[in-house]
Amino acid sequence: MAQNGSEGPLLAGVAGRYALALYELAHDQGQVDDVAKNLDAFDALYRESDDLRRLVRSPAYSAAEQTAAVGALLDRAGISGLAANFIKLTAANRRLFALPGMIRAYREKVRESKGIIRAEVRVAEKPSDAVIEDIKASLRDVAKSEIDLDLHIDPSLIGGIVVKMGSRMVDASLRTKLNSIRLAMREAR
Repeated sequence: MAQNGSEGPLLAGVAGRYALALYELAHDQGQVDDVAKNLDAFDALYRESDDLRRLVRSPAYSAAEQTAAVGALLDRAGISGLAANFIKLTAANRRLFALPGMIRAYREKVRESKGIIRAEVRVAEKPSDAVIEDIKASLRDVAKSEIDLDLHIDPSLIGGIVVKMGSRMVDASLRTKLNSIRLAMREAR
């Protein structure tokens, strides 16, 4: 575990403290991956449901109302154990609004503990599975580590690829190349 403030930016603040506490508890109980799976399931529900997002963000609901509603949702979704207790605790402590950040921070802590590096990759159109595997293999060679690929489709790139790993970014998009040419032509006038 990182000490003395060396945690990354995702582990700072309320979300980071909660995520780190959950990770340590899950690690002690040998449930790191189970908790991650359950948090991912809840996160998917959160992203898909306008009603759940309203419940999470609204200060109009009391802690008891949020806890009861979230508890019923967790039961229906089959989310149980440590992750369910954690989510209910955030509701009871009026911290449900910070849960998406807590989930991101937990994922980051799990990746860090396994030596996995997150790579955010943006492309203009969805690549084939073979191309995705080639990208992963290339990034693995560069990073000398396993890669968790976060693929985003961004048609504004026109073509090419933009890769961000940690603090490093490589922009090999056609949009950037065209902008560079446009700028060079303006300067040549």
